[in-house]
Amino acid sequence: MKNRAPNPAYAFALCYAAMVCLAIAVNLMPIFLTTLRVDLGGRAGLTGEQLGRISALTFAGLVGGILFTGPLADRWGGKLFSILGTLLIGVGLALLGFSPGYSIVLIAVFVMGLGAGILDMVLSPIIAALQPDNRATALNWLHSFYGIGTVITVLVGTFAFRLGIGWRTISLTLVSVPLLVALGFLNVDLPPLMSDKVGKRTALRDLCRNPSFVAVNVAIFLGGALELGLAQWLPAYAEMSLGFSKWTGNISLLAFSAAMALGRISAGLIGRRVDSIRLMLGCCWTSVVLFLLACFAPSPAVALAASVAVGLAGSCLWPTTLGVAADRFPRGGATMFGLLAA
Repeated sequence: MKNRAPNPAYAFALCYAAMVCLAIAVNLMPIFLTTLRVDLGGRAGLTGEQLGRISALTFAGLVGGILFTGPLADRWGGKLFSILGTLLIGVGLALLGFSPGYSIVLIAVFVMGLGAGILDMVLSPIIAALQPDNRATALNWLHSFYGIGTVITVLVGTFAFRLGIGWRTISLTLVSVPLLVALGFLNVDLPPLMSDKVGKRTALRDLCRNPSFVAVNVAIFLGGALELGLAQWLPAYAEMSLGFSKWTGNISLLAFSAAMALGRISAGLIGRRVDSIRLMLGCCWTSVVLFLLACFAPSPAVALAASVAVGLAGSCLWPTTLGVAADRFPRGGATMFGLLAA
């Protein structure tokens, strides 16, 4: 596969667009679930177990894509897997758009999850290789586009439904996004995921035996739990515990995603002037205070605002931890990023 356009700015833009594709693949189906329950389940509707399988297969594909392609990307480079990941998301969206029934939907979401996992694995080491002198800042910018993509996905899906556009039509319309990104990757020159200057890639077993790498894994696990845990439960918490309407619950998730994007953009802007570890410590303590407010504030409005603000405070933890890991283990390669992302 011949590289034809050595342009770092173009490569950055494509990686940002690919992160939006990842957000579409992960966040589109939750918008469709209540409609799918009726459209595919007949008079009785799909059961809770059947709906749960849709989410489970999405994340099974996501984890599988992350784990199985990391070592291969170290060998064959990031370009091939960037194209493959975006194409799989496009194929999954097309399958979803043409699906006649529940079984094809399951296949479609697994394929989309697989593509999302491949992108989640490969985009971070590509960005780290493009900007080796300031990886934490660059990775915060990259991951801000996941939040931006989530906001776009929720807005497009919500307004399309209000206009009477069906979920199949929405899926087919979105196919063009990953296909255009895949075409872009065909015409870009990407650097090796690991510079020749740092030598041979560190073996995975040696990484896992390193106490610092274990600490990084714990940090990224907790950062991911903060982000994903609140994102999954925020609408339900707003409705069931705080007494807000369903519309307010959905808007709170949108606001949370926007806050995540804003926080990562801010971390990217100040990353050159602030030590990464100090930044993460400050964000951790701020998140603790906000979580306590979200749980115990006497006013529901204050509790909801604190929940949304956690998205802003905790937004930098995941990408900054990846940046710290890349700086601490420059010979970790894509395999290291895949292990951390999983």
